Amino acid sequence: MLPMMRHSQKILTGLFTAATLCLSAPAVQAATFKIATLAPDGTRWMQEMKAGAAEIEKKTEGRVKLKFYPGGVMGNDQAVYRKMRAGQLQGGAVTSTSLSEIYPDAGILSLPMLFRSYEEIDYVRERYDQKFAQGLESAGLVPVGFSEGGFTYLMSQGDVTTFDDLGGKKVWVPENDPINETMIKKLGVTPVPLPFPDVYTGLQTGLIDTVATIPTAAIAFQWHTKLDSILTVPLTYIMGVLVIDAKAFNKLSAGDQAVVRASMGETFKKLNAINRADNIKAREALANQDIRFNQLPAESVSELNRMAEEAIAEHKDDQLYTPSLLADIRDTLEGFRNQ
Repeated sequence: MLPMMRHSQKILTGLFTAATLCLSAPAVQAATFKIATLAPDGTRWMQEMKAGAAEIEKKTEGRVKLKFYPGGVMGNDQAVYRKMRAGQLQGGAVTSTSLSEIYPDAGILSLPMLFRSYEEIDYVRERYDQKFAQGLESAGLVPVGFSEGGFTYLMSQGDVTTFDDLGGKKVWVPENDPINETMIKKLGVTPVPLPFPDVYTGLQTGLIDTVATIPTAAIAFQWHTKLDSILTVPLTYIMGVLVIDAKAFNKLSAGDQAVVRASMGETFKKLNAINRADNIKAREALANQDIRFNQLPAESVSELNRMAEEAIAEHKDDQLYTPSLLADIRDTLEGFRNQ
């Protein structure tokens, strides 16, 4: 009997120890991140982000879920950030320029006329994306994915082949985009700032008749149905980023944080390639819908570059970008162009 009693005592001791360890171990934090975006539901952006979210939920055994609010239902990018600060949202898939208020260099790659080709973009992003990620994290946001939106082009009602053709045009510029607003003014045009969701209505009512947009957005938001020409000079480069509030993100275990970063990082790398291919297809689709493609003379492009440099320089003291960083990026570009 004595050996049996000792054996039973060992079992009870083991069970007690295991129960004590379970009670003292920290609970694994579960979270549902509410994430808003302007991207319409059903687009490749939403399809891929939802697929990435499903992978995260599976790999974390349901502890981490991402719930998306597409199509601008939560307002424009600035409204999304305000709601993140208020705790109503935990994240946003937004343009990098919309984060310039909290991290000025977030939109530095979107300065007008900075890039001429996708080869230049790839060369610069390979060297600077990590710096931008660190800057956003220092500002309290965790960037879990960067993706190219693409080059914007001027689309208009009526042909634009010279600067004179812009006379009388009502050109939309996004709200809180002072550098591009200055650029438009230098062209002798009065810009019309509007929230992103109001652009289509503005085209319908005649409030605006010209927009600078990426081809995929022109089709996704149906703007192309109100426009009939496109100027083939790349004006700005748009980059998207999925950010999550650092306070919310840091409540996750280290392992779950790693899963979110890895899964969404891969999703946005895939989106980067998809978006580039889709913009090419979108240009073809626009041509097939009788959108006229126009070019500027070389001397006009040079003049456009000069105006862009002036507009950027006029805002160098406004903390919209770091002048030394812009100088570094331009040196990097010059080196690439001289290769």
